[in-house]
Amino acid sequence: MPEFIPLISEEEIKARIQETGEKITKDYKDRDLVLIGVLKGSFVFLADLTRKISIDHEIDLIGASSYEGTTSTGQIIFTKQPDLELEGRDVLLVEDIVDTGNTLLKIVDFIRLLNPRSIKICSLIDKQERREVEINVNYSCFSLDKGFIVGYGLDYNEKYRNLPAIYDLKL
Repeated sequence: MPEFIPLISEEEIKARIQETGEKITKDYKDRDLVLIGVLKGSFVFLADLTRKISIDHEIDLIGASSYEGTTSTGQIIFTKQPDLELEGRDVLLVEDIVDTGNTLLKIVDFIRLLNPRSIKICSLIDKQERREVEINVNYSCFSLDKGFIVGYGLDYNEKYRNLPAIYDLKL
């Protein structure tokens, strides 16, 4: 039976997303902002974040995966590409967690091919424990050193995304 150790409460998440949304609103005032959520994990964070950004913006999705269970396969598979035209626009990639950085680096490289004006990264969790590549997370709600976390969109084998807070999962 898995054990769930509380790490970040629902209230802490809401407060940090409010702060992050306000900062993005200020930074992208008078810009052509497109939020691109990285599926599947970012969907909860993206939904809450978009409501805290008070300037006009559009939303799109991209799907990429490198995990099976708790293990990164090292292979990046694109499962969905953006639908919007991104050329000349300011893209903010919205990710649930930046872990090794490998998947996100491949996504950034792909988005660059679509000629946006800028690309920045917003992540709910910036986790340094297993970082393998240098990647700049421009907006991070929380930084964690280690642990396998679930909840608030983060999963283990497609389970536990529905938990309202973030937990360290002990199997």
